[in-house]
Amino acid sequence: QVRLVESGGGLVQAGDSLRLSCAASGRTFSSVTMAWFRQAPGKEREFVAAIRWSAEATYYAESVKGRFTISRDNAKNTVYLQMNSLKPEDTAVYYCAGAMKPLYQRTAAGTGQYDYWGQGTQVTVSS
Repeated sequence: QVRLVESGGGLVQAGDSLRLSCAASGRTFSSVTMAWFRQAPGKEREFVAAIRWSAEATYYAESVKGRFTISRDNAKNTVYLQMNSLKPEDTAVYYCAGAMKPLYQRTAAGTGQYDYWGQGTQVTVSS
């Protein structure tokens, strides 16, 4: 069993930065892919970024490329999402997800690829 717990969300102004954290527990993560998704009210959950635990490969949605950075700390079993230059359209509940297999460019964005999900953390960006 894997448990994912997100933290770091909040209310910020446009242009500000936030760093989300996702602490994972329950299993080792040497072969897992971790990702961030987000869901705005009335919209489907969408891919934000992913990182392969051992290979350090990262993937980003076009809408966040250049503004967001995903990283991980193996020793802490924690994944981070550094969000800079936030925009009102970034407002959403952000979810951490884990897949017990390596995912790649074409597969990392699919919600069905992930085995575990966190409870979500709200990010609100005011204009």
